[in-house]
Amino acid sequence: MKRTVSLIRCESYNYELVKDAMKRSVENIGGFENYIKKGGKVLLKANLVMKKKPEDASTTHPAVIKALCELLTEFGAHVIIGDSPGGPFTESMLTGIYKATGMSEIAAEMGVRLNYNFRQIKQKNPGGLMLKEVMITDMLNDVNHVISVSKLKTHGMMTFTGAVKNMFGVVPGLLKAEYHFIMPKKDDFANALIDICIAANPVLSFMDGIVGMEGAGPTAGDPRKVNVIIASDSPYHLDKVACEIISLPFGEVQTITNSIKRGFCTDGLTDIDLVGDNIESFKITDFNVPKVREHVEFMREPKFIKKFVNIFLRPVPVFDGKICTRCGVCIDRCPAKIIKMTKKKPVFNTGNCIRCYCCHEFCPSKAIKIKEPIISRIKLFKKL
Repeated sequence: MKRTVSLIRCESYNYELVKDAMKRSVENIGGFENYIKKGGKVLLKANLVMKKKPEDASTTHPAVIKALCELLTEFGAHVIIGDSPGGPFTESMLTGIYKATGMSEIAAEMGVRLNYNFRQIKQKNPGGLMLKEVMITDMLNDVNHVISVSKLKTHGMMTFTGAVKNMFGVVPGLLKAEYHFIMPKKDDFANALIDICIAANPVLSFMDGIVGMEGAGPTAGDPRKVNVIIASDSPYHLDKVACEIISLPFGEVQTITNSIKRGFCTDGLTDIDLVGDNIESFKITDFNVPKVREHVEFMREPKFIKKFVNIFLRPVPVFDGKICTRCGVCIDRCPAKIIKMTKKKPVFNTGNCIRCYCCHEFCPSKAIKIKEPIISRIKLFKKL
């Protein structure tokens, strides 16, 4: 059965333009009445990865959230805006993020709630592959429906972060680091992200692609205009369309590859009914996608080989001492706990780095870059 994906052109965050684009998007996918009960409570699960201003293009733009709040309220739903960013899932941390990303202002203006439920619960997840049980935030129990509102961005570890990965935000803040640590391989982690998406069960997914992020995302990349709002009742199909727009092959995005393997979608666009504006009008052929290469382990690989590969062949975080403010965020966010602070800059044990790049993702100063070692660029080592 084909799934509908809507593409609507929107060339700025002017609120009237955004609201019109969101209204048309909802109409294209059948209207709220097919997914949401009137009088029900809806969680708008935004991408609020860290304390960033809307113009940084790291987070879901408040104009998109405002438009959905207004449309849902007009429909008769009660809205809660929420996310559980990486780091401490506390009132002070979340308040700062809500304020910086524009969510506090929108909530006050629209008369909707911001999530401040910090409890966590263990939920059975029979449809999961890696995670038959998932520890999630209790805010899911405060609502009847979940709507994913992601941001179109590339990602240093996973290549692309979209509607599926956006649901990682229902996992309590610091627990995310544990998932990274116990599942350092991209294939396992991608399956875990899909499992979490299954557990959160978003009834609709929207993607803010008016201004996306290319390069070193999800927070240290560069804003790039794409001029699109994407919507679907399937996060898997939405992500495929977003990748098609930025000319990113599905095979390079592990969440899409694994979604295909698990039967949630097919390889290609034949299982998608594209409605709205023509996809060809949005396509970008020079979108800056980070190179993400993972070492393939051999059976019974000796420890000294593993250490050599980890240090000399895999991409590594590199700290810029001139930019680094020594704030210590990288130390707090590191799942492997391998970073230490010196007088000049942080240093880390390369051999024990799990390449989750959380340090890079959460550095507020963009002082951490992901660089490929020179030796790994030699043709002889490309297949390792």
